[in-house]
Amino acid sequence: MASIYDLKPAFQGLLRPLTGGLAAAGVSANQVTLGALGLSALGGGLVALWPEQAWPLLILPLVLFLRMALNAIDGMLAREHQMQSHLGAVLNELGDVFSDTLLYLPLALVPGIPALPVVLVVLLGVMVEMTGVVAVQIGASRRYDGPMGKSDRAFLFGALGLAAGLGLPLHPWAGVVLGVMFILSLVTVFNRARRALEEAA
Repeated sequence: MASIYDLKPAFQGLLRPLTGGLAAAGVSANQVTLGALGLSALGGGLVALWPEQAWPLLILPLVLFLRMALNAIDGMLAREHQMQSHLGAVLNELGDVFSDTLLYLPLALVPGIPALPVVLVVLLGVMVEMTGVVAVQIGASRRYDGPMGKSDRAFLFGALGLAAGLGLPLHPWAGVVLGVMFILSLVTVFNRARRALEEAA
């Protein structure tokens, strides 16, 4: 099924000159990974501290975009500039899960956004990424199948935060969006597991 992740090659192409410049300046892939985690902690922390204020929510889409850019850059640094390492692989996977949690859980504190669905979607998002990683353990490639991968979650959570920051009415459609995200996340777990098993076979 289609996913925003399918746009990644074009996005990487736009970022490749910047990636080359960072490599030339001596910036490592692991440093970029940790920078993305720090940015996520900052963005989520601002929402958690001021959940009723508009400005942390309005900058959330920018934080999410920058985080996705940093995630693409660290991967290109690792693959294209000989910076791959076991530590980098661990930081990359854990950093994504921690970043998701730090960025999205604070939205449960925002008035108008139902808390329980946010928590459930975040937890299921961890399961989605775990399923992708488990594929490697059975001899398949790391799975990124959709329809609700990391990029898709970022887009929809960013849209929720932006709508809340703009003061748009959130009831009942915020709950509907989160419900759809939950269902599509379940589908994604199934898709990744199924494709991993097929590949390993």
